Amino acid sequence: MLFTLFSSQAWAFTLDDVAKQAQDLAGKRFEAPKSNLPSQFRDMKFADYQQIQFNHDKAYWNKLKTPFKLEFYHQGMYFDTPVKINEVTATTVKQIKYSPDYFNFGSVKHDPESVKNLGFAGFKVLYPINRADKNDEIMSMLGASYFRVVGKDQVYGLSARGLAIDTALPSGEEFPRFREYWIERPKPGDKHLVIYTLLDSPRATGAYRFVVYPGRDTVVDVQSKVFLRDKVGKLGIAPLTSMFLFGPNQPSPTMNYRPALHDSNGLSIHAGNGEWIWRPLNNPKHLSVSTYTVEHPKGFGLLQRGRNFKDYEDLDDRYDQRPSGWIEPRGDWAKVRLSWWRSRPPMKPTTISLRSGRRTYCRMPKRRWR
Repeated sequence: MLFTLFSSQAWAFTLDDVAKQAQDLAGKRFEAPKSNLPSQFRDMKFADYQQIQFNHDKAYWNKLKTPFKLEFYHQGMYFDTPVKINEVTATTVKQIKYSPDYFNFGSVKHDPESVKNLGFAGFKVLYPINRADKNDEIMSMLGASYFRVVGKDQVYGLSARGLAIDTALPSGEEFPRFREYWIERPKPGDKHLVIYTLLDSPRATGAYRFVVYPGRDTVVDVQSKVFLRDKVGKLGIAPLTSMFLFGPNQPSPTMNYRPALHDSNGLSIHAGNGEWIWRPLNNPKHLSVSTYTVEHPKGFGLLQRGRNFKDYEDLDDRYDQRPSGWIEPRGDWAKVRLSWWRSRPPMKPTTISLRSGRRTYCRMPKRRWR
């Protein structure tokens, strides 16, 4: 009995466990993920995909006395490859099994047999961030290595990514993918959630640890270990992706009742010498790339400075409630290059990436920059 107790207390799942898998993967040939999605779901329109909603009364940890809950995204459209999601407890790791019973398919007609062996496309984290009696989304992890976070009284806007490879190069961009997650079951009094994930792509693998602290400013503490399978042209650490369509500095070319439409309106850099640099965003006709060399950076981010409804006048999308994204490096990153890519669709209008370091500190502040 004493030996069993000692063993359970000594056992712990850590970033090193994921890093070992990532390192082993890097030594093997990349195997592209295979889609298991029926054509009916792969070819569906976005409006149909939106009808597939998670049954809120079946939220994971719903019966536990923890403030955090999990809900899952169903496969569909270009989310055609399942990801593996595991729960980490004090003594074991257990896969969270997919079941179509988790979902309400709305008016999407389908053969029940065709979905019983599918999987999850991603997940979202819920927490009573706005009201003590109501759980709201605070984090979403869906697609490639994208994730989004919000603070109190905010709605989703810009995205962060785990890694960027060869963005805006003529050879084309490579999009690494989070293929497996491990989520620690929180204790009843916990105010943070720990998530591990394994990243994979043709030329890189990685292990990530996210610690999410929800609040007025939701903070995500990120640690990562990246392993290369092959040479890359540009390796982007702590990338952010946002949207700028028009605003006061570049009005809409056509009549529009809104004075501005953007998730972010500028790039801010806090240099090591204390200097603050501000570069307003724009919407160029062609791909535009800018690079800033920064020594000992203290932080950088894409900011949404306008916080008044009159700045946007959009009742549906509430651009005044979109978060900013602020990155603070852990430790000294010495000299880095901050690259800023702007283009029209199909690539997102604004992507920035800091090309150095392994550890990042990601902050989504609310009204920090008005």
